[in-house]
Amino acid sequence: MPAAPRQRMNERFINIKVDREERPDLDKIYQTAHQLLTNRPGGWPLTMFLTHDAQVPFFGGTYFPREPRYGMPSFADILNQVADFYRDNRSDIDKQNTPLLDALEKINTPHLYSSGSNEITIETLDQAYRELKKSIEPEHGGFGRAPKFPHCTSLERLLRHWSATGDNEALESATFTLRKMALGGLFDHLGGGFCRYSVDNQWMIPHFEKMLYDNGPLLSIYSEAWQITHEPLFRRTAEETARWVIREMQSPEGGYFSTLDADSEGHEGIFYVWHPETIKEVLETEQYELFSRHFGLDRKANFEGSWHLHCYADDETLSKEFMLDIDSVRQQLDGARETLFRLREHRVHPGRDEKVLTAWNGLMIKGMAVAGRIFDNSAFIDSAERALNFIRHNLWKDGRLFASHKDGQARLMGYLDDYAFLLDALLELLQVRWSRNDLDFAIALADVLLEHFEDKENGGFFFTADDHEALIQRPKPLGDESTPAGNGIAAYALNRLGQLLGEERYLNAARRTLDAAAPMISEMPHRHNALLLDVESSVYPSQMLVLRGNEEELRSWQQLVARQYSPRRLAFPIPSDETNLPGALAERTLRGDFTAYLCSGNACSSPITAKGALATLKQQLDTPD
Repeated sequence: MPAAPRQRMNERFINIKVDREERPDLDKIYQTAHQLLTNRPGGWPLTMFLTHDAQVPFFGGTYFPREPRYGMPSFADILNQVADFYRDNRSDIDKQNTPLLDALEKINTPHLYSSGSNEITIETLDQAYRELKKSIEPEHGGFGRAPKFPHCTSLERLLRHWSATGDNEALESATFTLRKMALGGLFDHLGGGFCRYSVDNQWMIPHFEKMLYDNGPLLSIYSEAWQITHEPLFRRTAEETARWVIREMQSPEGGYFSTLDADSEGHEGIFYVWHPETIKEVLETEQYELFSRHFGLDRKANFEGSWHLHCYADDETLSKEFMLDIDSVRQQLDGARETLFRLREHRVHPGRDEKVLTAWNGLMIKGMAVAGRIFDNSAFIDSAERALNFIRHNLWKDGRLFASHKDGQARLMGYLDDYAFLLDALLELLQVRWSRNDLDFAIALADVLLEHFEDKENGGFFFTADDHEALIQRPKPLGDESTPAGNGIAAYALNRLGQLLGEERYLNAARRTLDAAAPMISEMPHRHNALLLDVESSVYPSQMLVLRGNEEELRSWQQLVARQYSPRRLAFPIPSDETNLPGALAERTLRGDFTAYLCSGNACSSPITAKGALATLKQQLDTPD
């Protein structure tokens, strides 16, 4: 920063720099306040000016130029004007702050101020789909124009809408976008993993930063897309993403790191881009020609005089043009990618933020568990378990979660997302490898949510615990942002855990969350996709399968269940020697060699033990919804 603004900041202000990854509570409050004050969306970096005593914001902005331009004053001039205004107009500022604080309070309790009907029905889910459908960009996929973000919760909603209704257009919209992202420059074609967003409509040139919180949900979605379509591209994308995470983002102790920087050697993207001459030197002639056509090396440079890999010709096109069978094309491209990956490893790597954030680890643990289950890959499941063990041993202290860990230190009491995302991940992991310790951990997390985060008067969950430091607002986030809404995931996870255990406390808390959020959901369903997960559970009966038997028999059933995309089905394989189970699970005992318990909604079947009945159930499970 130039000397003049820095000097003015130090002379006239108390300056506080906030890491939004470690203090998402402050980020949520002041992003919302900025939107209320300016009637414009927020963003980063965000500069907010607060009163010195109550810390109430009265002015702010996302971009202030160093020099006057485009009719905007310089940042140094703004600093002087704000300081002078604060000194001379404090009473006016206090008057402005009263309605701002009132508005922040109303955001937390929308149902108290709604005048219309807020009944949530199947039409709510259909409306969300229609709104998402309208926003899909038809040429290159994604939602809206550049900059383009993955919007994982929206893609998940499309897949689940197809599963519930059979609407193939929803499936095609989702897979079209997933295909475009996987073939574009948003994906790292050599090392795996996705960058944060694309600066263009074609998904060609990304902001080269890689975030854990994107890649966890994307790992889940690409695994499920393969489960539906068996398209090789989706499997390769998911598996390479998982391998990148294990190789580059998992600490030796097990926790997942947060971020890879966009820059290395002082330049954004330099680690990822190429020049054709370099590639010609290491590939055979035919292999280079195939690779060049596939990734556009025969075109003009697409990133600051260099080439960032972006697929222009798919495998089928290359097969026809080079008169090779599909398998030969893929083998040639795979070999070329491996060669260039090894060459790239000698470059200076981007910096890595080695914070281990509990919430983001929850998203990746779930992604690894889903991918491990669908692809029957023990390495992915082992990775998820290592990350979970790291959190349990380093970030779970005296019955409470911490939000962040770095340099051997756990810090900052956990937020709603930490508990909700980790609880959701545990329920996925329990379906892959049953662990009584994991079930007990899930129950402990759920109990903390109810004790310290639930708004017992109005329903829903606050972002901060009841013993968190006092701030000007206690946010209750309902809408999805770059990550799913904590209230949505909390309600969804509590509903599933409540069904598994027959625990009314959890089921009631989930129901009250939907009641509290109903006005916001009804107004803009497509902005509340995480909450729609629980809406879907209330509209379409969910299915829960508890299996008891020996390890070999349980594994065969798990492989059967994993063949079909059934997002409303839960299947828990519990070994025959597991005893003293809590809640309703205590009744799910082994009777004979193998027993299955099937529940749909609130109705459960009698224990299924006869071979003929088990064979019929297997056939039903192997049939798409």
